[in-house]
Amino acid sequence: MTTLPDLTEPQIRRYARHIVLAEIGGVGQARLIAARVLVVGAGGLGAPLLQYLAAAGIGTLGVIDHDIVDLSNLQRQVIHRTADIGVSKVESARRALAGINPEVKVCPHDERLTADNAERIIAGYDIVADGSDNFATRYLLNDVCYRLKKILVSAAILRFDGQISTYKAFEGAGHPCLRCIFPGVPSEDAVPSCAQAGVLGALAGTLGALQATEVVKEILGIGRSLSGKLVMYDALAGTFDEMAIAKQPDCPTCGKPVGKKS
Repeated sequence: MTTLPDLTEPQIRRYARHIVLAEIGGVGQARLIAARVLVVGAGGLGAPLLQYLAAAGIGTLGVIDHDIVDLSNLQRQVIHRTADIGVSKVESARRALAGINPEVKVCPHDERLTADNAERIIAGYDIVADGSDNFATRYLLNDVCYRLKKILVSAAILRFDGQISTYKAFEGAGHPCLRCIFPGVPSEDAVPSCAQAGVLGALAGTLGALQATEVVKEILGIGRSLSGKLVMYDALAGTFDEMAIAKQPDCPTCGKPVGKKS
């Protein structure tokens, strides 16, 4: 069992509004400080997600991205500034997070997540938050997190719509994975990118903040998990809808126990 750190006086003051919550308290805040979270992507979703996790006191924040800041990013990627254009996104994010909470250890991974490095990187974290912008990365994260028994909190946005779910299929019955909903990767023509179709900037903030909330809930074991549920947000209508997700016995990823081979 992990030994939780004792809170210092400055930490008690910094996290006072957490500590007074009965569901968190001093022990819960210590759990947040001891937690290790990997955020995949320092873009639209990753920007607010990283900011809120740093502010919440997550002790170790990993961020993986192999892109540089571009002028077109600034409409929604609020962790970056105009002066950061041309800088690697992980370095820009690291500097911003140091200003928000210097106690947080930020681990920049300035590389593209691939089948060759995914297990090595993900193994060092407790929870993975997916803010990627492509299906290949989402499916890779789903499969690797299942094999390594890591909780995955995943969100996606396009135009005025967003969705979020938590995947922990390794826990068994009632816990589906991404492939239980979408068995195969859609073709590139089937779903346009944000660059092609556009995206409301503030929508990234809405879904990124929801992701941060779900990550904190999973670390603390409080509230209702979004595992087995897909929450969809329509910004134009101002509505949230929820759909139950069933675990599929023939799922190519979680249809067999972890560690078992066909």
